[in-house]
Amino acid sequence: MKALTPAFHVQQIQGFAIHVLRSEEMELAVAPELGAKIISLKNLRTQREWLWHPQGPLKLFKNQPHDEFSASPLVGMDECLPTIAACAWRERPLPDHGELWNRSWTVDAAAWQNGVLTTRMKLKCSPLVFERTIELRGQEAVMDYTLNNLSSSTEQYIWALHPLLRLMEGDALELPESTRARLPSATWLDDLSASPARNCAKIFARPVVDAWAAVKNEAQGDRLEFAWDAKDHNTLGLWLTRGGWHGHHHFAIEPTNADDDSLAVAAARGACGSIAARSSAQWRISLRVGL
Repeated sequence: MKALTPAFHVQQIQGFAIHVLRSEEMELAVAPELGAKIISLKNLRTQREWLWHPQGPLKLFKNQPHDEFSASPLVGMDECLPTIAACAWRERPLPDHGELWNRSWTVDAAAWQNGVLTTRMKLKCSPLVFERTIELRGQEAVMDYTLNNLSSSTEQYIWALHPLLRLMEGDALELPESTRARLPSATWLDDLSASPARNCAKIFARPVVDAWAAVKNEAQGDRLEFAWDAKDHNTLGLWLTRGGWHGHHHFAIEPTNADDDSLAVAAARGACGSIAARSSAQWRISLRVGL
């Protein structure tokens, strides 16, 4: 008999310890040393790999804290906090795509022994500690977050999930009508094979009421849905590049709390997250594969 793949295990890929979670429906792989980025998300029923990386073999490597994100491995799904665009806020030099993606996170060994992946990191510039717990439940990956403010004053922040998705022929974007009505007119919303102006574009819907978005492929019988609570994050960012950003072709569905990538811009008009002194915030994102 063929040996069953363990529900959770660690494997070495290019010198990095990759933590793999697996159910009968899906498999998810995380690189804690590389910003706890999710480097793989597979639907095991259809064998579709949803996450993108640049053409050619997968390449994993470390970055320095102030590297440009475009010089990163550009693999899969990152967490952006407390900004997406590089900016200065409260005299802090905040790097491109935030402080999380280019640092090593710690793994909670006790949680891992129970098949739950909890990773955390204390930010270097901002007085924040970020924690994410991932648990697979059949077709669903449940991601629970905790953000702690260590300072004696209120802190503003942008958080965004940043998943680079691999598009295939026949993929279509599914959105609630209430969300679609808040997006600017763009032909690629109805045809993900289209090219936006300048071959890349990012747009926002805010405020969202029905907090979900999905990519569906009828021909393959496949679907990936992102779902969250609009009370926690009332904005959806959508990004598409058809060669306009460093020659790459990918798509991103980004639940977030701001309609600008710069914390300096969003905070100046009170359009981002805010966390009180010595307090914490919690939220959840669910990823669901299959129809």
